[in-house]
Amino acid sequence: MRIEQKELLRKKRHRRVRAKVTGTADRPRLNVSRSLQHVYAQLIDDTAGHTLAAASTVDKVLRAGNKSGGNIAAAKEVGKLIAERGQAVGITSVVFDRGGYKYHGRVRALADSAREAGLKF
Repeated sequence: MRIEQKELLRKKRHRRVRAKVTGTADRPRLNVSRSLQHVYAQLIDDTAGHTLAAASTVDKVLRAGNKSGGNIAAAKEVGKLIAERGQAVGITSVVFDRGGYKYHGRVRALADSAREAGLKF
């Protein structure tokens, strides 16, 4: 399967999930996206259209500690960091949006790490 076709199918899955999942101010959407080299997470209030908190392997805090930003260990660190930043803003409960990716590998590691750090979903 060509890369363009895989990405098209992922976007199709993501649209299907987003039709059902929306974030509010008291329970924002935890959006996960990934590339080959990095992992990104955002807490988004869809009613206002604002990002409340964000974390990624591009952040200077995580960049110094990890050799690679595209592995499971880095995803765990991003999960911890997004939970800490969310709790600093007063968020304890979220709706998980896997972004059309399989709940496996880096996406699962990020979700489990965020749960361990205190987010409920």
